Amino acid sequence: MSCILLDSYPEGEHPSVSLFRDYLRLRTVHPEPDYDAALRFLDRIAEELDLPIKKIEVCPGRVVSIMTWEGTKPSLKSVLLNSHTDVVPVYQEHWKYDAFSAFKDAEGNIYGRGSQDMKCVTIQYIEAVRRLKAEGWKPTRTLHLMYVPDEEVGGHKGMETFVLHPEFRNLNIGFSLDEGLANPGEAFTVFYGERNPWWITVHCPGSPGHGSRFVENTAAEKLRHVINCFMDFREKEKHRLNTSECFTLGDVTTVNMTMVKGGVAYNVIPAEMDVSFDLRIPPTVNLQEFEKQIKQWCKEAGEDVTYDFAQKHMNQNITSTEESDPWWSAFTAACKNMTLEKEIFPAATDSRFIRAVGIPAIGFSPMNRTPILLHDHNEYLNERVFLRGISVYERLIPALTSVSALPGEA
Repeated sequence: MSCILLDSYPEGEHPSVSLFRDYLRLRTVHPEPDYDAALRFLDRIAEELDLPIKKIEVCPGRVVSIMTWEGTKPSLKSVLLNSHTDVVPVYQEHWKYDAFSAFKDAEGNIYGRGSQDMKCVTIQYIEAVRRLKAEGWKPTRTLHLMYVPDEEVGGHKGMETFVLHPEFRNLNIGFSLDEGLANPGEAFTVFYGERNPWWITVHCPGSPGHGSRFVENTAAEKLRHVINCFMDFREKEKHRLNTSECFTLGDVTTVNMTMVKGGVAYNVIPAEMDVSFDLRIPPTVNLQEFEKQIKQWCKEAGEDVTYDFAQKHMNQNITSTEESDPWWSAFTAACKNMTLEKEIFPAATDSRFIRAVGIPAIGFSPMNRTPILLHDHNEYLNERVFLRGISVYERLIPALTSVSALPGEA
């Protein structure tokens, strides 16, 4: 650890907590994230850990950084610890403290954008590696710590592009860990799959006319039918979620109407109206049949009603959580004194791109007894929960990198 860092620690504060707070102060916030600050921070960490760091510019101004701890058997498939460096915007007027001050209150709650999503996990990976290196431990399989940009804006200039890059293939990854969610109870949530996001806009053309008349075949009449179909389906899915003890949010399809467009004046019946929806579809749904249903709703609404997608993910890969699976077995063995709750992730993370290229990935952020505050005002994480998470990764890293050679591995 460098002298400069030691001098900056508040008296009595754990050095790992101080490093976490340093990272929270970097303004890697959209729409103009300071990625250069994050790269400088990671360079410094790599030097402290005595690990090589590689940088790949996957798109202009969008750099993926990778620290590599080579294993004693580097021909085996590697283990990836993935995290993203960007955070979502803040509405500062709704925060108790400056969202980038990393303020710590008397209870040890650390407030900051990214405290849960997911700068905590980034530092927990780093500090677990620091401890293992200090103990003289060495991994059997190679371990990669990857830091990617733009996850919070869809990953198109980050992981989605990088998984197709030769440098990604050269990492020879066999298993990946990425972000999860906090759990307010005693358990820890583990995510083995994700819902597919579909962002759809339905276009309803119709007969224009004067606002004083009963014009037939108007855009608004078609729009009403489309909205009713989507919102009736939404009610059915909400009812399924609320009446089944077995279901979590990730097991049902959420439908939210997010935009409506049309009209030029109070007294002019518009020639077209558009409505947009955000759909999140679990991997158990037949996507082709679901799109047929949407087509039928549009057909019933009236002639010439069409739709297009701003986003349409079709990958339904899930990661095995069978006891016989060596990766899952190693994961659960490292978490043997923890209650794990397996779920489908209700939103979207970079794990979907990793699973899409055939690599098993688990979403996991070791934060129990913690309200879910990602993207919310006053996002915080308690320092004790944060420190316990480092110990969890201190067990997970040896367990995963020690998985025996699998069929097909050298």
